[in-house]
Amino acid sequence: MRPAPPLRPYVSEYAGYRQAGLPPGRHRGLPSPRLTLIFTLDEPLTLAGHPDAGQAPGTYDTLIGGLHTRPALIDHQGRQSGIQIGLHPLGARALLGLPAGELASLDLPAEVVLGRCGADLGERLRTARGWPERFALLDAALLQRLSREPGGPGPGPSPEVVRAWQLLAWSRGAAPVATLAEDVGWSARHLTARFRQETGLTPKTAARVIRFDRARRLLGAEARTGRPPLLADLAVRCGYFDQAHLAREFRSLAGCPPSQWLAEEFRNVQAAGDAFGER
Repeated sequence: MRPAPPLRPYVSEYAGYRQAGLPPGRHRGLPSPRLTLIFTLDEPLTLAGHPDAGQAPGTYDTLIGGLHTRPALIDHQGRQSGIQIGLHPLGARALLGLPAGELASLDLPAEVVLGRCGADLGERLRTARGWPERFALLDAALLQRLSREPGGPGPGPSPEVVRAWQLLAWSRGAAPVATLAEDVGWSARHLTARFRQETGLTPKTAARVIRFDRARRLLGAEARTGRPPLLADLAVRCGYFDQAHLAREFRSLAGCPPSQWLAEEFRNVQAAGDAFGER
């Protein structure tokens, strides 16, 4: 579900899900070029592992997670329900009041960042009368955060960091750091430092995450058709040297090879339930 038009520079999508009758299992929250904001509906999230191994396991009624390069491990007992919101890292200042870099690899209760309004919104979403009302509540709450300052959403990231991110996105993670630096007129070192401060990732790591996110989405789309995915072809389409390179990146960023991810994830997807978008 797409958010209201004024929110689209900051929010990529809303994804609502409610599933029951699943075998107990584990879902991997994979690295993505978007921050994750989750409001649960019926049962809390149980995180058995965080991208930052120093964070202790825990349960969350609401959660906000920064950009990361290791999976979050989410255990469930056969039921999952909630709404997940994808937040553009360069929109974090406007919506959250802080740069995405301050949330890098962290999972936090949403109210830690959003304040009391985060907990209140979670309660309203749980008592809403269906998905359309929930999505409308999200639109209203996020639009209110954009307009909370008299002058608008407040200062944004530097134009050079915005431009570097755009080039990475347009190239699907293929643009070298030297090319980005030359385009924005900064040294590679200065760009790397400012980019990481704003987003939580270096440009090189962001490129890896962008490529990986595209690969796993295409892999999932092929799996949903019932056709065996051709990993060698997928690797070429997504800018990897070969199938072995794709497999190494999957193990590094997902914590498992593509075959294991498909077996785990699509056992869940094919179970009974209703869902709107990806989780």
